[in-house]
Amino acid sequence: MARAMFEYTKTVLEKVSFNTELFKKELEKAVNRLLPYEIKELYFWLKEFTSNKPELHRCLALVERN
Repeated sequence: MARAMFEYTKTVLEKVSFNTELFKKELEKAVNRLLPYEIKELYFWLKEFTSNKPELHRCLALVERN
């Protein structure tokens, strides 16, 4: 079940990446829902996903704190 939540989170983040504020809100929700090891995995995924989206780089700080 937890793995399904992680995959769902990635899907949602991909779909809302056009809007920085919406992306930030969904990322905050994800950090509250996911397990600690999934948050680390999400951080690595985000670094790659946002590599060509500089407007989303500041959102990485939300995941780095955890």
